Amino acid sequence: MSRTDSRKVKAFPLQLVLIIPFTVQIFGAVGLVGYLSFKNGRQAVNDLADQLMNRTNTIVQQHLDAYLSIPHKVNQINADAIAMGLLNVRDRQTIAKYFWKQMQAYDLTYIGLGLTTGEGLGAARYDGKTVTIDDWSAKLPNNGRNYTTNQQGDRLRINNTFEYNNFKENWYTEPMKAGKPIWSRIYTWNSPNGAYITAATGRPIYDANQRLLGMVGADIHLLKLSEFLRQLDVSHFGQVFILERDGTLIANSSKQETFVLVKDEIKRIKATESPDLVVKNTAKQIEAKFTGFQSIHKPQKLQLQFEKDTNFVYVTPWHDQYGLDWLVVVSVPEKAFMAKIITNTQITVLLCLGALIIATIIGYLTSRWVIQPILRINLASQAMASGDLEQTVKISQIEELNTLAQSFNYMAEELRQSFTALENSKAELEDRVEERTAELKTALSELKRTQAQVIQNEKMSSLGQLVAGVAHEINNPVNFIHGNIVHLSEYTQNLVSILNLYQERHPTEDPEIQALAEEIDLEFLIEDLQKILPSMTMGTERIRNIVLSLRNFSRMDEADFKAVNIHEGIESTLLILQYRLKDKPESPGIEVIRDYGNLPEVECYPGQLNQVLMNILVNAIDALEESSVNSQNSTVQKPQITIRTSACDSRWVEIAIADNGPGMSEQVKNRIFDPFFTTKPVGKGTGMGMAISYQIISEKHHGKLDCFSTPGEGTEFRIQIPVKQ
Repeated sequence: MSRTDSRKVKAFPLQLVLIIPFTVQIFGAVGLVGYLSFKNGRQAVNDLADQLMNRTNTIVQQHLDAYLSIPHKVNQINADAIAMGLLNVRDRQTIAKYFWKQMQAYDLTYIGLGLTTGEGLGAARYDGKTVTIDDWSAKLPNNGRNYTTNQQGDRLRINNTFEYNNFKENWYTEPMKAGKPIWSRIYTWNSPNGAYITAATGRPIYDANQRLLGMVGADIHLLKLSEFLRQLDVSHFGQVFILERDGTLIANSSKQETFVLVKDEIKRIKATESPDLVVKNTAKQIEAKFTGFQSIHKPQKLQLQFEKDTNFVYVTPWHDQYGLDWLVVVSVPEKAFMAKIITNTQITVLLCLGALIIATIIGYLTSRWVIQPILRINLASQAMASGDLEQTVKISQIEELNTLAQSFNYMAEELRQSFTALENSKAELEDRVEERTAELKTALSELKRTQAQVIQNEKMSSLGQLVAGVAHEINNPVNFIHGNIVHLSEYTQNLVSILNLYQERHPTEDPEIQALAEEIDLEFLIEDLQKILPSMTMGTERIRNIVLSLRNFSRMDEADFKAVNIHEGIESTLLILQYRLKDKPESPGIEVIRDYGNLPEVECYPGQLNQVLMNILVNAIDALEESSVNSQNSTVQKPQITIRTSACDSRWVEIAIADNGPGMSEQVKNRIFDPFFTTKPVGKGTGMGMAISYQIISEKHHGKLDCFSTPGEGTEFRIQIPVKQ
């Protein structure tokens, strides 16, 4: 015997072979899970940030629409009251008290009017709480008085005097010049009670004869917008700010104000100069990206980098019919969402390293424990190969190795006697080889049969495409025939009418014509011809309906989601299965009970949903037919299938398909959605129909498919899918 030189074969120690795959497997599994978790978490963060910014932006837009419409509504109410004569602009006491009452009802800073005579009055909330009354005449100087009021709005005493000229104030002149309701300007001044920044509105007023009397106005405190923005959820870790088209800040959610004091005077600041770094950097990058703020005319979603940190930014224009044109900016840092994900990733890395170290130690100890008995067996084997058959191996504490050692000892004992029985062993080995070969042949035959079944199932899966193609090809000639039957009927009626008229006008009997008429049975031909055409029309209409149902059922051209009528899909499926619902010699007909609710159109894959309906209805029909065949009692209730549809709420619909068949046991019900599980005999089912249906509903439509069954009482399948995907 020749020995192979072990130096020519590159071998590895068994200890490394046991340790390295074990540790690599642990490290790879933990690392892959950590990587996928981090990647999915990042995607979830992007989706969550987008939803948060959309929700925040919507809330801000709604608040601006509501809050900034108040002064214009108040102006319209006051202008209408003056035009109708309900308010007399000359009755200064009454109209001032009326404005005072309005200040109690609305969150405004000023309501007043200015007349063309130079006079005016108003109610103000200068300190943000107390309402006072301003009243000024046309005679300068010191023509104005500010009054404190009681709880009824009556004037008590003069707080201070001031000088006011209507014709020099934008609050008065701009609405009068525009001749319509407008936002006149934003006022700022520093009062003892704090900063006062208001946006003023104005509206011309007329008397009952459409003579111009002056204007009414109302102011709104812009600092309240910042207070509102600070209350939003996003303000805890992001920023929301509003700015004008020139970049001047209107409001923001940070603790920094939108203005600065310069020599005790309020000066509004640009967003690009804000003390808040997030507002400042965000505004600068937006301005640079769009070359100014004037070019932003539609919502923009951006991802901006701030010092290696990513921020999600949403910029939305907001404007109203009275001249305001602002930008709403929502900024959310990615790290606000990624903190926990990064922490989890770090924990995963530490766990991976810990698992690697522990796996290496355990692998080393385990390999050493396993290798020692193997080494003893190896040495004994080498001695036996050298001719020393008197070898025994010490028993190990590992069961498998212990068995191996016992086998080795037994082999050594038997080897000494094996030479005499070599031929018998050879014959026995050949018999075993033949037996194993026969088993392999049997297994190969079974594999081929299974392969044939799989191919057949694949052919059946393409039947839907064939049905759609056949339906399309049949549709054109059937439509041609159906359309021409109308003309054929009209032509036939005309020919019969001419024939009848000819018989009336020329009653003379011609022998040849009389003979031919009797030969072809003219009267029966005319009568039967008028019956054939309606029958043909009914037949072509039936074919068209079947073709339409086949096309609706297959829906092979619809690979995307589409809003469809669920009831049309159910009816198309029932029409295709109509032949199985009729009476048969071996089983009675199946009654279909429809209990349709009022459903909206549902977004789904129509063809796949029809496949689910087909699978459930076919199983119900099979169960009812099997129950009818097995039951010999003529009094058994009529087979029924009940189809019920309903809207669970505005977001979900439910389709329930129930039969009154034999039902199924708890064990069968628990496995009904398992692949390849079927209770049908070989050749009638593959066990994949309900598994595929469950996958279509749960994975493709994000819905639910449940089975409810009681032995002897029937089975019900409930499908719940969302209206919108």
